Amino acid sequence: MGMTDPIADMLTRIRNAGMAQHQKTDLPSSNLKVAVAEALKELGYIKNYKVTSDDLQGMLRVYLKYDSNKKPVIHEITRVSTPGRRVYVSKDEIPLVKNGLGASILSTSRGVMDDVSARQAQIGGEVLCTVW
Repeated sequence: MGMTDPIADMLTRIRNAGMAQHQKTDLPSSNLKVAVAEALKELGYIKNYKVTSDDLQGMLRVYLKYDSNKKPVIHEITRVSTPGRRVYVSKDEIPLVKNGLGASILSTSRGVMDDVSARQAQIGGEVLCTVW
């Protein structure tokens, strides 16, 4: 695992930071990770994110979000498609997560978006992860 799958690495860091109740976590940035962070922010699963370019790669800082009981808003975040096993779905196969309480994040021909947006746009794509 690890850096052979940068998205899995990102999700693990977010998961671990939430369990440790950290306010933020830093990871190497990439366009795809920034797009996933943007989707998580729009869905309300993280507070915010910012990209700082300190060197060639730059860092992505993700600000975690907690509920009134100081529990992470993200209960579970799971990698679906992997470099070794790509998972693509058509517009009619986009999975519902927890009966629609959760979300899946897809990489589509029109960029990274959540399952609701992909259904509205009537496009499928690669299912990067699910979150609830």
